[in-house]
Amino acid sequence: MKNRSELREIIMKVLYQVFILKESSIEFNIDTLIKEQLEIENEFVTTSINTILKNQEDIYKLANHYLDSWPMDRLNKVDQAILSLGIYELKYTETPPIVAINEAVELSKKYSDEKVTKMINAVLDEIYHENE
Repeated sequence: MKNRSELREIIMKVLYQVFILKESSIEFNIDTLIKEQLEIENEFVTTSINTILKNQEDIYKLANHYLDSWPMDRLNKVDQAILSLGIYELKYTETPPIVAINEAVELSKKYSDEKVTKMINAVLDEIYHENE
């Protein structure tokens, strides 16, 4: 059984794949992509990915509001996936904000550079404080 942090990493990896496939106009089945990453079905993963993709435009709009000189589409796909997940957890779930932000920052530390990690932390922190 995977813990929530491991599941978030899977969500990020699937989102990354989706963003790459969409950009390349390659057809895909979201359930197949999820199954490739998970041995057993997980509602947290499936719901998160589907909700993020369904609300991607709103999530990107919100991110772009706080990303000063770097709109979402200028970030690499991994960073887009991490930021999307963080915003999703802040805006669409009951996840405690400190947990949502920390989990996104930890993923960013693992997959991005320090500058991007700081930017992701700042954006999520601003979104959180604006909605307090």
